[in-house]
Amino acid sequence: MYTKYCEDRKLKIELMSITEGTVGGFKEIIFKVVGENVFGQLKYESGVHRVQRVPVTETQGRVHTSAATVAVLPEAEDFDVSISPEDIRKDTYCSSGPGGQSVNTTYSAVRLTHKPTGIVVTCQDQKSQLKNLEKAMTVLRSRIYEIEYQKHLQEIGSRRKTMVSTGDRSAKIRTYNWPQGRVTDHRINLTLYNLQSIINGDIQELIDKLQVAENAERLKEAVSN
Repeated sequence: MYTKYCEDRKLKIELMSITEGTVGGFKEIIFKVVGENVFGQLKYESGVHRVQRVPVTETQGRVHTSAATVAVLPEAEDFDVSISPEDIRKDTYCSSGPGGQSVNTTYSAVRLTHKPTGIVVTCQDQKSQLKNLEKAMTVLRSRIYEIEYQKHLQEIGSRRKTMVSTGDRSAKIRTYNWPQGRVTDHRINLTLYNLQSIINGDIQELIDKLQVAENAERLKEAVSN
């Protein structure tokens, strides 16, 4: 969905990290999107996306519910996150392909462990160890930035936060219902019956309505203060 959205708007996508699931699919995918005001558009996607569908293997026609968590963050630069070199353990190893076999004989793959937080980042998609290290550091900075950002949100929790810009990853924000072809955004009680086009990247209407709702809420808050 996001790949097609970005392609339609000529936004550049760079895959940073990918972790396959133990039973197929993916456990985690991290990618970078480059473009004008891209964070201002995609920030509304942060949260839990719930999927309701009837799997091919379901013989009774029962609807199964699953979920994917999306986190959208501005890229953390060096000045955003201070990381001491002493806090990072760097390991190198040979890149591996499907099944675990080594695909090259050089130690180009990089694993970084941030000791204070326990965050582990790996990168092996580049042939150069230096390039893998650069990408791994970018991902590591962003993950640490996310932790600090969540702390910031908790600190200001006593104040009223807008419904769509908090970046709260635990909040259920949207449901995709395949049997009914329905997509519901729970933050603004909006339901659309064009699920397939939304899955194909046509999410601009959702983003536009969320922007309007956030601006209206900010204006209301400013007037009341």
